[in-house]
Amino acid sequence: MTKPGDADGQPVRLYFYGAARTVTGSCFALETATARVLVDCGMFQGPRTERELNYRPFPFMPSAIDAVILTHAHIDHSGLLPKLVKDGFGGSIFATQATVDLCSVMLPDSGHIQETEVRQLNKRNARRGLSEVEPIYDAEQATATLTQFKPVPYGAWSSIADGIRARFWNAGHLLGSASVEVEIGEASSKPIRILFSGDIGPGHKLLQPEPQAPSDLDYVICESTYGDTDRQDISPAQRSQLLRDEVQAAMRSTGALLIPSFAVERTQELLVDLIDLMDRSEIPTIPIFVDSPLATKASGIFETHAGEIENGAALKRALHARNVHFTESVEQSKAISLIRNFYIVIAGSGMCDAGRIRYHLKDWLWREQATVLLVGFQAQGTLGRILQDGASRVRMMGEEVAVRARIRSLDLYSGHADGPELAAWVAARKPVAGNIFLTHGEQEPIEKLKDRLGALPGAAPVLIPNLDEAFDLTRGRAQPVARRSPERMAPESAGHLDWDNELSKLIIDINDAVARAANERSRNVIIRRLQRALKQE
Repeated sequence: MTKPGDADGQPVRLYFYGAARTVTGSCFALETATARVLVDCGMFQGPRTERELNYRPFPFMPSAIDAVILTHAHIDHSGLLPKLVKDGFGGSIFATQATVDLCSVMLPDSGHIQETEVRQLNKRNARRGLSEVEPIYDAEQATATLTQFKPVPYGAWSSIADGIRARFWNAGHLLGSASVEVEIGEASSKPIRILFSGDIGPGHKLLQPEPQAPSDLDYVICESTYGDTDRQDISPAQRSQLLRDEVQAAMRSTGALLIPSFAVERTQELLVDLIDLMDRSEIPTIPIFVDSPLATKASGIFETHAGEIENGAALKRALHARNVHFTESVEQSKAISLIRNFYIVIAGSGMCDAGRIRYHLKDWLWREQATVLLVGFQAQGTLGRILQDGASRVRMMGEEVAVRARIRSLDLYSGHADGPELAAWVAARKPVAGNIFLTHGEQEPIEKLKDRLGALPGAAPVLIPNLDEAFDLTRGRAQPVARRSPERMAPESAGHLDWDNELSKLIIDINDAVARAANERSRNVIIRRLQRALKQE
């Protein structure tokens, strides 16, 4: 049988099973006549409509997948691997050693979170007379998945499946992160060369080097998270000074600075800069609580790999600073709220939709003495994005909470390259003989990055795939494949607020309208109008 990728062979087929016109759920599939390989298998985050995709069956047979290539450990890239194994996948998962180490704590933690949240949901459902739900997977199933990981080094070719090999390049995004170069075809002929960007790190990343990747490719699949953003070009020292200014502005005698942060890398970067500022007496020595068991475990892995990362010595010093407290138990987490002097809490999740940060927000959002500092991307539909967009009231954990705290953003700790950096990264990959696919972004950033790339001399044509769309990768241009299955999500719904967001806003608006009504008669008029509208439906 002639291998796909040969001049006369069957074309390679590329499927976009996630991160298509939305930021999360990264999952792509390469299919040839002899092999089927996934690149990433991530969890959808953000609006409920997208999160519900995690519970549905995969749009492919997990048992038919020969191998998985994992770009890095973040849950939106790795989080559905235990479900893939649970549903029948028995092959190897190829990743860098640091990614394997991080997944060894992140995937069981994800399983534990799902068990806990589903248990709480089922208690509420029982009171409402609703059916129980099952977690996507549990901690034990996540732990079992780890036996299928196979570590690979940067810069060396690895055989992935029949006729498919891959080489990992440091993407500068996260400890162990990679852009993955894939070659498909016979060794005796010119293969098809495809580059999956993974997530590309920005310039001046505190703990990571500049991103690396090859050139002279047939196809590039590129992230576009910040495709519409042009950040200030500042040094690490200048970024540290801006953090200093935010801390100084937040300080209140009985207040708190809450920093929602991803447990892996973002937390460690913040600790390095905060401790450095305190060591230089630019801010007082303030108690810092890292309220995340995952961040605690991940920090241990970072310390193990300190010799491989930038500023490793500074990281080790920050992790062992006397005023840095890592909380493990729920009781320790709750005890933080009893402190009366100013303190800093760093807790997950970075978009405020899960983890312990929600409890701190519920305790502090309604108080003027608090500051919430958002230090990373906030996906559409998440609580973090709603706060960032200026909401005066939010619904969280079944309750309505007023927002009187200061909401601030300092996006200079993002792990993603901005628009100009992404365009420069793509330009350095030339020549690209076929197409560039833009993924891992919402609509405006994708369109803006497409415009940026179109302005490059000799730019390859840009395609913006929809969820579950497929293309045949020929030696010329990619050819779209007719859809064979129903849409899991309408393209116009991806990366947008959904019915659940609108319902939360409606409930707040109704409560506000009733509260503003002049008297009982006016309140009854509002309620009767709503009841009539519902009956008409």
